[in-house]
Amino acid sequence: MNKILAPRFDPLDPDVQQDPYPTYARLRESGALCRGGPAQWVVTRYADVMELVRDPRLGSEYDADYHRIALGAGPLADFFGRIVLNRDPPRHTVLRRLIGQAFTPLAVRERGETIAAIVERALAPARDGARLDGVADLAHVLPIRVLADFVGLEPDCLDEVRPRALALSRAFATFLPEADRPAAHEAVTWLRTLVVDLFERRRCAPRDDLVSRLVSSQSSADGAPSLDDLVDNVVFLLFAGFATTTDLLATGCAALLAHPGELARLRADPALVPSAVEEFLRYDAPVQVKSRLTREPVQVAGRTIRAGRILVLLIGSANRDPARFPDPDRLDVGRDPNPHLSFGGGGIHHCVGAALARAEAVAVFGRLVRGFADVRPDGPAIRRPSPSFRGYASVPMLLTPA
Repeated sequence: MNKILAPRFDPLDPDVQQDPYPTYARLRESGALCRGGPAQWVVTRYADVMELVRDPRLGSEYDADYHRIALGAGPLADFFGRIVLNRDPPRHTVLRRLIGQAFTPLAVRERGETIAAIVERALAPARDGARLDGVADLAHVLPIRVLADFVGLEPDCLDEVRPRALALSRAFATFLPEADRPAAHEAVTWLRTLVVDLFERRRCAPRDDLVSRLVSSQSSADGAPSLDDLVDNVVFLLFAGFATTTDLLATGCAALLAHPGELARLRADPALVPSAVEEFLRYDAPVQVKSRLTREPVQVAGRTIRAGRILVLLIGSANRDPARFPDPDRLDVGRDPNPHLSFGGGGIHHCVGAALARAEAVAVFGRLVRGFADVRPDGPAIRRPSPSFRGYASVPMLLTPA
């Protein structure tokens, strides 16, 4: 009797990139595991993904050859080998401690007025009756300006940082096409130069920002991060703190425009804004997948996955699993509880900027529902296709001032 093969997940399928959720549902119904690329297994269900993101037998540190094959020869390969996302303890622990000191809940609260002021400036044209694009005029503006304040970048360089951060973001997908590699290599080189210069300036004139603290933490002790490590992790933040929050704001705007009943519910009860942000994160997770390397054999749904295999954890599928979330395909801005996995599920790689992303999103959607009498579509929202992320190229909006 022929053995029935598990279905295969293809993240490059255009239908999947446009709307992956019907495919996720079919995969979950078929089983907890499906096939991916070479030496890959794809995990589809919430219970398994939740357990695996915290499993110490899984690692995030790949060898240099893996990055060279996946990204091509050039600066991207060693960049990916240095960043905290792809490090295991103890190196991950040291880097996360250094970076995380700038993004504590207290540090985020202390910059609450700065975040609110940036939101107000971004929405000001709409208060005069202008149309607004939720991506170009809002999602692309707020996160990079807030991040610049935390890191220590001057605002006048942000128009040059933004396109490089977007080019670099493509390298974090499950597959980087050959055509996109030169721009991504150029982006990381340009951003490194910018950050190295910032380190030099903060060495001479420190301020209250992350780079100044990293400069003061530098040590020659064994195991301490090198300057290259610190620089590349600041570059990583310029991607991670910009691109993923941008996608959260864009998908949240699109979700509200597509569900006017939930928008009316928020307007009637603005206290629901924080729970609405959690629902946006669950309903259309900005980061759809996380990959882990098995460092020793692991059992998943009764199957033994050998060491040296890659587990692709489908965060987007787990967040729509009906075994964990009642009516998972319905947007519910008051959903409680909402234990989505979009920030990492509490493992050691839980998003270091989660508090900041939440604060930015709460500020934006709070002002939209409190400061405008009406918010409606001004044309179709246009997706930005990606095998790993959910985002938009454009979300046209028409806002009526209160």
